[in-house]
Amino acid sequence: MYYNGVYHLFYQYNPKGATWGNIVWAHSVSKDLINWIPLEPAIYPSKVFDKYGTWSGSATVLPGNKPVILYTGIVDANRTQVQNYAIPANMSDPYLRKWIKPDKNPLIVADIGINKTQFRDPTTAWMGRDGHWRILVGSVTNHRGKAIMYRSKDFMKWTKAKHPLHSATNTGNWECPDFFPVSLKHKDGLDTSYNGENVKHVLKVSLDVTRFEYYTVGTYDTKKDRYIPDKTSIDGWKGLRLDYGNYYASKTFFDSGKNRRILLGWANESDTVDDDVRKGWAGIHPIPRKLWLDTSGKQLVQWPVEELETLRGKKVQLSNRKLNKGEKVEIKGITVAQADVEVIFSFASLDKAERFDPSWADLYAQDVCAMKGSTVQGGLGPFGLLTLASKNLEEYTPVFFRVFKNQDKYKVLMCSDASRFVHSFYLFSHCTPVMSYFLRHNLCNIIYRTKFKKDFCVTRSSLKNETTMYKPSFAGYVDVDLTDKKLSLRSLVSSLFSQICIELNSLVFFVKFIFQIS
Repeated sequence: MYYNGVYHLFYQYNPKGATWGNIVWAHSVSKDLINWIPLEPAIYPSKVFDKYGTWSGSATVLPGNKPVILYTGIVDANRTQVQNYAIPANMSDPYLRKWIKPDKNPLIVADIGINKTQFRDPTTAWMGRDGHWRILVGSVTNHRGKAIMYRSKDFMKWTKAKHPLHSATNTGNWECPDFFPVSLKHKDGLDTSYNGENVKHVLKVSLDVTRFEYYTVGTYDTKKDRYIPDKTSIDGWKGLRLDYGNYYASKTFFDSGKNRRILLGWANESDTVDDDVRKGWAGIHPIPRKLWLDTSGKQLVQWPVEELETLRGKKVQLSNRKLNKGEKVEIKGITVAQADVEVIFSFASLDKAERFDPSWADLYAQDVCAMKGSTVQGGLGPFGLLTLASKNLEEYTPVFFRVFKNQDKYKVLMCSDASRFVHSFYLFSHCTPVMSYFLRHNLCNIIYRTKFKKDFCVTRSSLKNETTMYKPSFAGYVDVDLTDKKLSLRSLVSSLFSQICIELNSLVFFVKFIFQIS
């Protein structure tokens, strides 16, 4: 939430340890989205309507500049879920440290026909043309995920709409739904209530079944209160992913100070529970991203917020280096804990691209990535970065591309693998834990997060083979224009992970490399 010049980040947090349980609404504030000040929890279980848990929700700023939080409360041991609200105790406090949960709670209770144990995560509210507020609550019925709509004139008395805003079969429970407008004309963000001309809407859901983020781009019919995805947007597991790594429960908000829409999410840890306890943390909030609609109108574009540039210092550059097949190049001169790395790969011809096997068409991208790995040489790829690498290359995580020829088109696969592989790579970048990756080319800016995940991906490398460790392949087919025979990759590298990723003030290198693939 952006309020009176201050960014407020509310997040699920266990103040008693790096394990699941004892969840409160932690609260941190910032003036620049980079440096954060942790405050006391804003909301914690204390009332009959949230005694067993205070789960996710959203903030809305009401007319009169009055912020309010809607959140899911757990009322019993059976995990019965209701929707509550909280308001600031002192509006004159610039940080809004204290929040009150009025006795009018709960505001919304699941009626007959709604699974009351799968009924959570209210969205930011938006105002319709009829003067009524609207929110969505995620749920599921018979494996059909749905965004249940509620309306209210005064924000206190809510009535369920006759039908969901949208639903989709075989998608399971929808968590952390998000619904917002995007402009067809420019990159500026729009207030959640905006619904003028030249606008599309985005519906994002976190699928509990897959633990990934999916979204569609479509049209919001305000008269029927229905959302209709475009024909090019697929509902479900094969649709557009907001992030192609370990990234979940994301939320956007409109930053009225800079007229942009900001995305924040959660990257869960991949270690064992014992390791989490030893190190004292079990997840991070990756760097905030600005969101806008691609000029094609078919997908979102993401890019790190501009404030990140203020952390840059010394620059290391390597240009016009030709790489032979199987060659590795160690990038020297990077001695700090954090670096912003941009790599541009160019190739003389696409003729070497291997044929895309038709049998792969029904596989998910991560399955093809796991099958081919970073060691199986193809016609054009793998090429990319070895990150999280030890000096002897016993441990590392590859982030790489493969280019395939699929009939009369080219198909670009972007991969990351958290398990250790032998090295048969074009490029080796000797760096430590990766915060996030960004593929950038022409109209398509893709964020690929690879620490524990258009696209983004977050990853972590480990030699451990414990069955409790989460070490999958992350991958996605990225929609890029290869006309100029170039691909670029941006990687934000860090070894200073903190619980909420606020220690980012030592990013003192900007590294740029340009390579030619032979």
